[in-house]
Amino acid sequence: MKSMSKSILELQVKVGKWYASNVHHGETSKNQGQMITVKHTIEKILQKGNTAAGIVCQLKNFQQQSSKLPWTKDLVGVVATLGIVKDDNLNRLLSEYLGPETMLAVVCKTLQGMKALEMYVKEGRINENASLHSLEPSIGKLLDGRFLAISLENLRAYCGKFWANDPQKRLDLLKPKLPNGKYPPGFLGFAVNMIDLDHDHLSYLTIKGHGLRETLFYSLFSRLQIYKSKVEMDLAMPYIDEGAISMDGGMIKANGLFYLRSKFPTTFGRPTTPMEILEIQDQLKLLQWKKERLHEDILREETLLKKVKGMYLTKQEEYEKILNDTYQDISKVLPK
Repeated sequence: MKSMSKSILELQVKVGKWYASNVHHGETSKNQGQMITVKHTIEKILQKGNTAAGIVCQLKNFQQQSSKLPWTKDLVGVVATLGIVKDDNLNRLLSEYLGPETMLAVVCKTLQGMKALEMYVKEGRINENASLHSLEPSIGKLLDGRFLAISLENLRAYCGKFWANDPQKRLDLLKPKLPNGKYPPGFLGFAVNMIDLDHDHLSYLTIKGHGLRETLFYSLFSRLQIYKSKVEMDLAMPYIDEGAISMDGGMIKANGLFYLRSKFPTTFGRPTTPMEILEIQDQLKLLQWKKERLHEDILREETLLKKVKGMYLTKQEEYEKILNDTYQDISKVLPK
């Protein structure tokens, strides 16, 4: 286990050094190696045209004006900016799985705050002097078309346990298992746990005390499974209840909907990851997966050992009692 942890650390350092030297410092997050940065994501959102997400992303540039608007205090942000996926391929796949509308959804703390994004006057006409529309003249963009908004307090939160001692507070979801007790080949984990949150978003809690992972991201991904390849994903079909994605482009949604794809879109505006780094990332994933399996095996063996020791001590006490009782019985009949 120690040698495996050392190997993982060495690979993480190699990958981190490459990203640190190839990604602009202004675009890097606190965690080295995170390829999709919030700054880059915001730039991409602003290229999407006159969207609600674009206006929300520009609020920081108009802090003096927006601070006077009560409804802005209820804003959490845009879905695409609230989490980071380290793996570039997986990031594109999850973005495609959710779709542009969901990725650009505006997230609010409460239902009241969500409703305040758009106010109406008589006959159902939009009040262009209130909410998001009131910022249009300053920002220089007119909000065009519908947009999706999410109220965190209205989402059904995950109610289970979390990974022990995990600073990211990942969800302890029940993993799929074959009849022999092993995990399906190629199973890498759940999408909801592959999102990394920065400190501010990680410490955010709803009124009911839930974080973004167990509310927003659990609502978006639920128990979406991630597999290494489409072949392995297809073999695991009987154990997939709420959709799955494979790292080579396969996609299954609930209710038997299949998406077939053979190529990923090209990387735009970011450094291309060399094959050496991609291979190291694959090694890193495999080692982390093996370490997790080894840890579970150790826990299972320790539990079994504890159970056997308990049975041994119980039997020992029983035999000692029998011996003591027998000795006392013999003592009574022996001449003094």
